[in-house]
Amino acid sequence: MQQFDLTIRNGRVASDEAVFEADVGIVGDRIVEVARGLPAGKRDIDATGKYVLPGGIDTHCHVEQRSGMGIMGADDWYSASVGAAFGGTTMIVPFAAQHRGHSLKQVAEEYAALATAKSVIDWSYHLIVSETDKKTLQEDLVEQIRKGITSFKVYMTYEQLKIDDYQMLDVLALAARERALVMVHAENNDVIRWVSQKLLENGRSAPKYHATSHVALAEAEATNRVIQLSKLFDVPVLIVHVSARDALATIGAARRMGAQVYGETCPHYLLLTEDAMDLPGVEGAKYCCSPPLRDADAQEALWTALKDGVLQTVSSDHAPYRFDETGKLPHGDATTFKQMANGMPGLEARLPLLFSEGFVKGRMTLPEFVALSATNHARMYGIAPRKGLVQAGADADIAVWDPQHQVTLTAPALHDRVGYTPYEGMTVTGWPRTVISAGRVIVDDGVLHAQPGSGRFVPRSTPLPFQNEREVSARGQFFRALADGNAEGHAGFGYTDKH
Repeated sequence: MQQFDLTIRNGRVASDEAVFEADVGIVGDRIVEVARGLPAGKRDIDATGKYVLPGGIDTHCHVEQRSGMGIMGADDWYSASVGAAFGGTTMIVPFAAQHRGHSLKQVAEEYAALATAKSVIDWSYHLIVSETDKKTLQEDLVEQIRKGITSFKVYMTYEQLKIDDYQMLDVLALAARERALVMVHAENNDVIRWVSQKLLENGRSAPKYHATSHVALAEAEATNRVIQLSKLFDVPVLIVHVSARDALATIGAARRMGAQVYGETCPHYLLLTEDAMDLPGVEGAKYCCSPPLRDADAQEALWTALKDGVLQTVSSDHAPYRFDETGKLPHGDATTFKQMANGMPGLEARLPLLFSEGFVKGRMTLPEFVALSATNHARMYGIAPRKGLVQAGADADIAVWDPQHQVTLTAPALHDRVGYTPYEGMTVTGWPRTVISAGRVIVDDGVLHAQPGSGRFVPRSTPLPFQNEREVSARGQFFRALADGNAEGHAGFGYTDKH
């Protein structure tokens, strides 16, 4: 009979497809059996009345990262990973950000060293690419992709980070060749710049005007534009932190027409509205993020899009800027909406909010919660079947959820270093009471049992969109070949849409 190092018994296991009664047997860092009636292991966890779920995976968070404006976030790899663990997340994939003039290779190596020393849970990272010179794209980026960093992000806005359409085509062609997923912050920079300038000229500088400047059509236009550019090569793209109804409609329509476009949203877009930015003084800066919070109609559209599969993942977009001169308010009370750091904390609260507001309130089933919080992330970014599943052979990354346990969210009760939460005073129903990472019980009944650096780097394989890639069109084949310099020998040389 199998001897288990750890068992979780008498609970209800949930996958992205079903909920069923089963015990989980773990040896070392892996799940070896999921079945009823398993014998107790060397350590036995009684999960009676609880759900046994895959540990969450957050594939969009900002950790120990300097913004384009030069502002350092409050959380390092240790504090961020601890907060993630307490919230039921057992793997994070933040960003190694290349700023103008910096070596992508050096940025990646330095970032990985920080994670290796500090993270208490398993990790990977995406790259943020702001330069498109030959060394960055053809050497450093290719090297990173082949080491298992199979996704990277580009910006269509922010002067310090954005790339133009010509550069985007270089990026998309490289992604098609190397089978890497491009994540896109899609907002029209010139629209934002023009509206912002006119607002400031008219004395409109309060936080609420952040939403005005990032008008929803700027998100919709950029979303449509990058989808059209991606179709030149038939290459998948993922639009991050989708917030606007028109952007959602654009993604849905493109998917129905066969475009390989995917989408992500975040709890703050599902639960908060733009009214929060209209607080007295600069208090509304706590709620400024990009794209901005929208209205109640946009919220309902986002919930529907999650249910309908137009959006595939819910990430935190954790951006841990303090509400002081080191973060949100570099010029104190005189800070304008253009000067404040964009983003909100939310890494620890992501899963409890989605569980409570999504599953408990009947907006989604438990399998849908599992998919949106873990399984889809693992599959989308090339981490499955190692992560995101409670099944034999997978890593033993598990969160044991008490569906009745209520927690009122307050800044002092959370484990980040930001000092505020946009969800202050909100009560959630359901919380992970025991969290297991690679077979280690790292959180148990509110106590941390993990040391800095105990998490592991997880190299990632080809992202799901490429694994499921349909036949590339003649147009896509031709322009991929053209980008690689061998179109002349291609059967479609001289391709036009008439062909």
